[in-house]
Amino acid sequence: MAALELETPIAYVKGVGPQKAELLKKELSVFTCGDLLHYFPFRHIDRTRFYKIAEINAELPFVQVVGRLTSKELIGEKQGRRLVAQFRDETGSMELVWFQSLKWVNDNMVTGQMYVAFGKPNLFNGTFSIVHPEIELLQSPLQKRGNQSLQPVYGSTEKLKKFGLDTKGIQKIQSALLDAVAAQLHETLPAYLLEKYRLPDRSTALLNIHFPPSPEKLRAAERRIKFEELFFIQLELLHTKQLRNLKFRGNVFDKVGEKLNTFYRENLPFDLTGAQKRVIREIRTDTQRGSQMNRLVQGDVGSGKTVVALMSMLLANDNGFQACMMAPTEILARQHFESVKALVGDGLVNVEILTGTTKKKERTSLHSRLEAGEIDMLIGTHALIEDKVKFRNLGLVVIDEQHRFGVEQRARLWRKNAVPPHILVMTATPIPRTLAMTLYGDLDVSVIDELPPGRKPITTVHLFESQRLRMFGLMKTEIAKGRQVYLVYPLIKESEKLDLLFLEAGIEQLRYHFPLPQYQMSIVHGKMANSDKDYEMERFVSGKTQIMVATTVIEVGVNVPNASVMIIENAERFGLSQLHQLRGRVGRGAEQSFCVLMSGNKLTREAKLRLDTMVRTNNGFEISEIDLELRGPGDLSGTQQSGTLNLKLADLAKDQAILQEARSTVIALFEEDRLLQKPEHALLKRYLDSKRSGISFDKIS
Repeated sequence: MAALELETPIAYVKGVGPQKAELLKKELSVFTCGDLLHYFPFRHIDRTRFYKIAEINAELPFVQVVGRLTSKELIGEKQGRRLVAQFRDETGSMELVWFQSLKWVNDNMVTGQMYVAFGKPNLFNGTFSIVHPEIELLQSPLQKRGNQSLQPVYGSTEKLKKFGLDTKGIQKIQSALLDAVAAQLHETLPAYLLEKYRLPDRSTALLNIHFPPSPEKLRAAERRIKFEELFFIQLELLHTKQLRNLKFRGNVFDKVGEKLNTFYRENLPFDLTGAQKRVIREIRTDTQRGSQMNRLVQGDVGSGKTVVALMSMLLANDNGFQACMMAPTEILARQHFESVKALVGDGLVNVEILTGTTKKKERTSLHSRLEAGEIDMLIGTHALIEDKVKFRNLGLVVIDEQHRFGVEQRARLWRKNAVPPHILVMTATPIPRTLAMTLYGDLDVSVIDELPPGRKPITTVHLFESQRLRMFGLMKTEIAKGRQVYLVYPLIKESEKLDLLFLEAGIEQLRYHFPLPQYQMSIVHGKMANSDKDYEMERFVSGKTQIMVATTVIEVGVNVPNASVMIIENAERFGLSQLHQLRGRVGRGAEQSFCVLMSGNKLTREAKLRLDTMVRTNNGFEISEIDLELRGPGDLSGTQQSGTLNLKLADLAKDQAILQEARSTVIALFEEDRLLQKPEHALLKRYLDSKRSGISFDKIS
């Protein structure tokens, strides 16, 4: 076969052609030879082990048996028609059964011949059988690639299987592809790194990940490919960070002035935690360097991120600069505005809010005052990035829950000043350390890992449907104390597929137990108009209603210190991160708060682990690590949008040690050779150039 390029369309691989190529594009997103080469098997089957028929049991995932085909018979009619063959070795006999391709199998299977049969054993009426076994003559060449060693198993789909692209079919085209592109598999890592970490070269690793000659070679190939994936992610991220530090000078905040000092001495209603003080010191250091700050502040719900952001904005004000804070929703923006106004009081700084609902007359006035420098802090939503919004001297941008904003939206804020403003990103979604290193590896990361003094840990309990009266009793007890309650449902209307207690039925049940006029209720869900949602939210926030019935629309953005109970219906249907965010809506006052996880009686093992984790711990970072292990990075907030994680083999939950190794290696590399000018780093420099130019690395390496 003529040598193929890794960029060559998949149709040109032997055994593929236009029709299968179209299917591979649609079903697996495999477009080129390179895509197919990096479509790795999800496991390998050990074909070195042969079982005797007497050794077989139904618990085995698969068996490989050498035996003689002693008879075969077509049985049944129409849909029930099947071919049953008797298969025997010196220890006993079993059946081989086919329901499809009966004529071909019957014509090609010869009684009296010795075969190797492979497949999942089943036990029926005391007889073992294999349905649709893989089968071949014993005297056929067994040494062909992958056959009698660790055989790769590839993910497939029903459509692909109809065209012969089951795991066996994909094996064949992978084998043909490896023969054709062997010469194109150039090395991507410097030789000294291969030697230091004892990694196989790229060509050997790719061959052995598909068709390993031994378990040891497979493990070495997996480690090499995982290291490479994580190394190049870190190389890009840390190179971006380095370029930004070199390219973007930043305004210097070299003094702590009257505004920050007055706030700290006279307005701050509580002592800062050690974690808050540490993060503020890190921000102070960043803003004195003369280069643009890009810092991510992670803090669990209620850890005091808003105060850290406010003190950072006051620091900007003290140094003659304006500051702004952008939130993803109007409710959250208004909440930040009211919190900041309450904290700074009157006369210290001029704080304004700008959202999509700001009236035209107010907006016009605000625009002119902002451009004249009369507004010190502007808090708002996406409205802040409009071209009409011009600052006199923007020095600091705070972005809350930044995964809700696109890259271009954030960049439009950065361009509102001649010298790019310092960037402070905040998130209340705890991010596992490994994910932070990959998603936000170009940012400096601060963690607020203490709760303010006086906050009582939320008591979390898991109740089954049969214990619902206990839930109603807790609600009535807390409402009698003057407290408020959230009830969150996963659905708005009944689903035919999911047997859930849906919101509308839940409201009817609540009306029976909590009748008017003694109990007042707010109802909020995603299908309502924004104005209606805001009205209902406001009734609850102001204390006019005691019960808030909602879907997960209230996950982020409602701060009601008087709410002391969070009830989550069908809690087994929620992810851990979402459960933790919902629980964080309570526990914001000094009183004891409760979270009740209601579930059905039948729980999967994973659902039970999620609910048990919630009952056991309030630590968001511990919860996020378990969530990462359960769900993988693709489902966690912001990961898909980032575009950074294109991992084919590495697993952030399981490969933390390799990730740390890769990051440390890149940090040391840039410390030694900042501009990658050494000959041994020419490959890496070409890789970064290829990323900027959009040309495939394999084309230029």
